Amino acid sequence: MPVADASAIGILYGVITVLIGVVFLKEYVGLRHGLAVLISLAGAALVMFSQGAFQSGLAAIPAFIALLSAILMASEGLLIRLLSQTESALSMMLHVSVFGVLLMCIPAYIEWKPVSMAVVLGCFALGPLSVFAQYCTIRGYRIAPLSVVGPVDYAWLIFAMILGVVVFGEYPGAGVLAGGVLIIIGGGVLASVPTQRRRTSAANRATCVPDP
Repeated sequence: MPVADASAIGILYGVITVLIGVVFLKEYVGLRHGLAVLISLAGAALVMFSQGAFQSGLAAIPAFIALLSAILMASEGLLIRLLSQTESALSMMLHVSVFGVLLMCIPAYIEWKPVSMAVVLGCFALGPLSVFAQYCTIRGYRIAPLSVVGPVDYAWLIFAMILGVVVFGEYPGAGVLAGGVLIIIGGGVLASVPTQRRRTSAANRATCVPDP
């Protein structure tokens, strides 16, 4: 499956994340919230279609694998959301990193190929950035509901577009730019929607009776 096709299916994880938040965490999703999610999804889809997604047909098994990937990513968000309420971000990162290394030892040994020093240095440079990104992700899932974090995650497409221009000289077409604008609009609408936590806090204050 072409990367564009797999990525186009993979962006469904944002919508799946919202659904998981509603079903398992009982998060509130109103009309304006749902509209923001659809706008963000439409922007992400427009970016993918502009890059040639689904122009060469669609195979069932690779499409199922890509969809399964989106479901697993959304499920990961649920686990991060739950664990972040009781565990620190650094503790979660340590456990995930250790277990990840243990799980990948055997596959890495089987498929290992010698790499150049430039690749090794690149990995060392990538490490701190990856760790900081994971820390920000955990903090985000801890602070905001899944129904907010999931759609906002589409913003990575915008930053990828900026890096493509600055680093690689890859200038996006009209469709990609339009998709980026939709993602920004969806994120703006989403940021203006009161979260479930705010609603709950307001309800608690309204029903609170002061002691005599």
